[in-house]
Amino acid sequence: MGLFRAFASLLVLHLLWGSNASLVQLNGNGYEDIIIAIDPDVPEDGQIIERIKDMVTTASTYLFDATEKRFFFKTVSILIPETWKAYSEYRRPKHETYKHADVIVAPPTLPNRDEPYTRQFTECGKKAEYIHFTPDFVLGKKENEYGPSGRLLVHEWAHLRWGVFDEYNEDQPYYSAKSKKIEATRCSASISGKNRVYKCQGGSCSTRNCRTNSTTKLYEKDCQFFPDKVQTEKASIMFMQSIDSVVEFCNEKNHNQEAPSLQNLKCNYRSTWEVIRKSEDFNSTTPMETPPPPPTFSLLRIRDRIVCLVLDKSGSMSAGSRLIRMNQAAKLFLMQTVENGSWVGMVHFDSSASIKSELIQVRSNSERDTLVKSLPTQANGGTSICRGIEKAFEVIRKVDPQLDGSEVGLLTDGEDNTVKNCVNEVIKSGVIIHFVALGPSADPAVTQMRNQTGGKEELASDKAENNGLIDAFAALTSENVGLSQKSIQLESKGLNLNTSAWMNDTVTVDSTVGKDTFFLVTWTKQPPSISLWDPNGTLTANFTQDTDSRMAYLSIPGDAQVGTWIYNLQAKADSETLTITVTSRAANSAVPPITVSAKMNKDTNSFPSPMIVYAEVQQGYVPILGASVTAVIESSNGHTTVLDLLDNGSGADAFKDDGVYSRYFTGYSENGRYSLKVRAHAATSSTRRSLKHALSRAAYIPGWVVNGEIEGNPPRPEADENTEIILENFSRTASGGAFVVSGYPNTPVTDPYPPSQITDLAATPEGEEVTLTWTAPGEDFDVGKVERYIIRISGSMIDLRDNFDDALQVNTTDLVPKEVNSKETFTFKPANISEENATHIFIAIQSVDKSNLTSEVSNIAQVALFIPEADPGPDESGPDESGPNPSPDKNYHSGVNISILVLSVVGSVVVVSIILGTTICILKKKNSSNRPRTGF
Repeated sequence: MGLFRAFASLLVLHLLWGSNASLVQLNGNGYEDIIIAIDPDVPEDGQIIERIKDMVTTASTYLFDATEKRFFFKTVSILIPETWKAYSEYRRPKHETYKHADVIVAPPTLPNRDEPYTRQFTECGKKAEYIHFTPDFVLGKKENEYGPSGRLLVHEWAHLRWGVFDEYNEDQPYYSAKSKKIEATRCSASISGKNRVYKCQGGSCSTRNCRTNSTTKLYEKDCQFFPDKVQTEKASIMFMQSIDSVVEFCNEKNHNQEAPSLQNLKCNYRSTWEVIRKSEDFNSTTPMETPPPPPTFSLLRIRDRIVCLVLDKSGSMSAGSRLIRMNQAAKLFLMQTVENGSWVGMVHFDSSASIKSELIQVRSNSERDTLVKSLPTQANGGTSICRGIEKAFEVIRKVDPQLDGSEVGLLTDGEDNTVKNCVNEVIKSGVIIHFVALGPSADPAVTQMRNQTGGKEELASDKAENNGLIDAFAALTSENVGLSQKSIQLESKGLNLNTSAWMNDTVTVDSTVGKDTFFLVTWTKQPPSISLWDPNGTLTANFTQDTDSRMAYLSIPGDAQVGTWIYNLQAKADSETLTITVTSRAANSAVPPITVSAKMNKDTNSFPSPMIVYAEVQQGYVPILGASVTAVIESSNGHTTVLDLLDNGSGADAFKDDGVYSRYFTGYSENGRYSLKVRAHAATSSTRRSLKHALSRAAYIPGWVVNGEIEGNPPRPEADENTEIILENFSRTASGGAFVVSGYPNTPVTDPYPPSQITDLAATPEGEEVTLTWTAPGEDFDVGKVERYIIRISGSMIDLRDNFDDALQVNTTDLVPKEVNSKETFTFKPANISEENATHIFIAIQSVDKSNLTSEVSNIAQVALFIPEADPGPDESGPDESGPNPSPDKNYHSGVNISILVLSVVGSVVVVSIILGTTICILKKKNSSNRPRTGF
């Protein structure tokens, strides 16, 4: 429980986003509408606000200079928790919420881990999610370890805005350079320093030279690179911006392409400045001729939630039981989803609009029941969305004349050609519009309102068994309250059944939830037989039946029993549709609940461009690994596609084991809106909570070299990253909002999709041979099986990258591709390459499908043709106890020299002995049926 208690101060602000939750706009050269949010559990400290201002002001100047006078920070909003005192200079937020925060100031992810980081799980050049700073970092208490906060903000901003990566690699801190020396992974390579082991014990510290590992031929695990305090090199900000002389990003002239940095591995060996230059920001601006003004700041304090439901009761709502289904969903929202303390009102509209409930502050079930009685009972008339919204503004103004930050939950099923008349007024009002579209005809003009006001958009088809409308309303939780106050969906399921058929299943209530647990059953014709057993096997009765709304519900008093609940629903009519929804809240505010949240990579898309589904499973900020995660994508006409999402670092998934599960989506069936729903549950005993550090965390300064001597910092606090806590069973369901597709053709298109890029090519030694491993791509991105592979090698990484088709091809005749996501293995014996004085061999793969469409070239594996030299020193030849003794070199008499290959690949550095002949090497046949081998 110690780890859980450490989470007590965490408020999870990352409800996941929407495809791009940030509201930042680039106006001229200045970034506007940046949001920096202070977590409500951060103790009140006015210095945090002042230090944020100082940090951003300093960062703006540094950013301006680093981008060749192109960008600066113009306007910044600081979101202040409701728990902090109110002052006259604090204003109310408009569209700004924690969901849209670009920077969050929150307690450490784990105890004593004050490391700044950017949550980044997309590919190179794509925007990241948010930056996480801790209060101690903002207050300047960690400057020795991470450098000045303003400079570090620019480093993290480059992750966030331009999708570049770090030019260091904690998993591969050293590499074999062309100079035939061991070098620290950095950019530029001109950054000088010393490689040393620095140990502190009992108040005294000592340094020694680094020893080489006998397996990797690189430095031992405890070796660190200590930069010289005084430097002249200006690059790079993505390596160590804390060096005084560093004021630039690495460019193509000084970029270190040899280093196994994340920037090289994820951005195809392009420099950070090359990636930035290709960004939309860069190409829409020109350098300024004068220095920019300092940033301006708005101090915004969170306040009580105000939300007005605006419900369509026009004549079209009578079709297909739409009105009844809307009332079922609205009742869930009013009875369970909306948080205590919120102000809620209601407006009905058709061709006119009427107020059905003024704002009521929800404090108990009494207010909830009053609101439920205000739901519409009849559907008739036309559709006037603007009149409905205008009435909602009238309701809100009676409590809050300013409107700022209030919410409108709008549901409509029809088109309204007059809605464009009020779009500008709504956008300027400061009200947040949430849009629930029911069916295929809901007016798309409302999407513009939703986009510009920062609200959510949900879609529900007319297929009741998909439970889309209830899921849509369940997603309308507040963005500005702690996670412990939010309603969490555990189950959402529906089936079409005939008389006497059963819908039987289970739902798990894990120990992180259980408060306010709520079961909701709906039907379309007749009330079903309902049986619910708790984990002790006790039959639970007392479902409340609401025949008018065709629903029954049960609220579990106190905390629901932890374990597996069993439900049996029996249909009492033919062509019946039954659904069940289960929601709950955190059992303990000191223990973050397990959450799942989902999004698509963009809100709009044109066929046939693929989209990517992302689902993040976490407890607090800690990723959950090994979960079973499924996405259900539904079109507005009810066509569904089911995808198993993966966290394997292959295909659409950028990083393995980061708690983000991904998959390509290409199953388009029509133009218009689509909805996303994700389910996650503990797969087996392999589902676990990972304590591994955040991927894009800031570089920790181990110390400096001053006048030739090491002045070290205390060792970086680390959790045991090999500790992975096995989790109990859990189940979660979450809506991922809606997206719009256009350009879908009337006639079928033949195979528009190539295989996905291989991104995890790796190599290991097998005597004289090299074994490559990778994850099999699909014929259509990550679906199916490819037809064949093309493997090529070169002595020049750039030539292999830019002229892959001209490189030397490996014979892969016996290599038969496996199904997508299988582990592929191929062993071959490298031969000569044509480049003179080559120090490395580079290897890459391309996939080909049945239609002869080819994938992008894979990541590149490096093979060094030498044993790198260590720094000279008395410990140079000392044994490294962290690795095994080297095997004796094998000698092959052929009149040529023997050399050792050091294989540098993503995630591994290995050594293999091999002959470097003057002619092509022929494969030595071996008896093996499961591992194809070939020569050239």
